[in-house]
Amino acid sequence: MLPYRVSRLEIVNIKALAVRRGVWYRVLTRTERACVDLTIRVVDEVRSRVLSDVLLSVFRKLEMAVESKVARLMRDVGVKVAGRLGLVAQSWGNKTAACWAEDVGFVRYLAVLHLNSSP
Repeated sequence: MLPYRVSRLEIVNIKALAVRRGVWYRVLTRTERACVDLTIRVVDEVRSRVLSDVLLSVFRKLEMAVESKVARLMRDVGVKVAGRLGLVAQSWGNKTAACWAEDVGFVRYLAVLHLNSSP
């Protein structure tokens, strides 16, 4: 269940963002799009657990599709590489290296480095 009740305005904003970014038709099935459109037309505020679960799965799909390439690389590559580098640096005696995986700037740097070095 969603942590709070979702209003029509929030659903409309999410749909508008997905349409602007060009992922609305590419990512969602016809049934998922129809479910969101009908919810916008009929409901002022989602209170049904079943409907909120359906909307949550649709919103997760859209969130993954809307995410930028750098943000995805930061999550998938940058954090892992920063963690491994931090462990190596700790074994060499660097006590502050434990928090390298949490440093957003360093993680972004590693992700962009990976992006530029990829064939």
